[in-house]
Amino acid sequence: MNILSKLSVLCLLMVLGCQAQHPAPSDFIPENFKEFETIYGDLNNDGLEDCVLIIKKVDTTQIVVNQYDKKVDRNRRGIIVLFKNENGYQLADQNLDCFSSENEDGGIYFPPDLWINIKDNKLHVHYGHGRYGYWDYTFRFQNANFELIGYDSSSNRGPVTLRETSINFLTKKKLIKVNTNEDSEGGDENFEETWSDIDIDHLIQLSQIKDFDVLEMYQF
Repeated sequence: MNILSKLSVLCLLMVLGCQAQHPAPSDFIPENFKEFETIYGDLNNDGLEDCVLIIKKVDTTQIVVNQYDKKVDRNRRGIIVLFKNENGYQLADQNLDCFSSENEDGGIYFPPDLWINIKDNKLHVHYGHGRYGYWDYTFRFQNANFELIGYDSSSNRGPVTLRETSINFLTKKKLIKVNTNEDSEGGDENFEETWSDIDIDHLIQLSQIKDFDVLEMYQF
């Protein structure tokens, strides 16, 4: 083997070695899944930009024709959470099919929009439902898992907030605020507050949630 060939082999081995030691976010996407959305932010308070991947199953049997005769992709979505370190990324948590597709049939209503964001080292799974309100799940990495520590929701009628709910799973407290101003037009609500205790033995883990669509908070 001549010198040029040896150098070529050496360069190839160096490249392969770097790839093995410095995994990229896309390396964690399983077979038969594709990247749907990528979010960056610090989730473990170490000053490094961690990565959240929203992935989507690739299954042609889930390409269907909806009620409007439009072909849509009903494959479910999942989440992969990666911590950044000096060698690239490492898997922190995952749930491969906990979210419905973005093309669900909302009936007489449009389906809520799923937003994932990172704020104050916490992972937020947020569903926005336009003028009808929103609901938001707050997860924090602890006990080697992302655990649900908070829930907030708002029920609206256009610009008017009808009811707000906030649950703190760490303090085991729930706050419900109900607008008692029937004539409010938005911004002039008068809320009546009710505090209560919740009964929970173990925090819900992100990896254990089968379907966010049926993750009801009314039980607390």
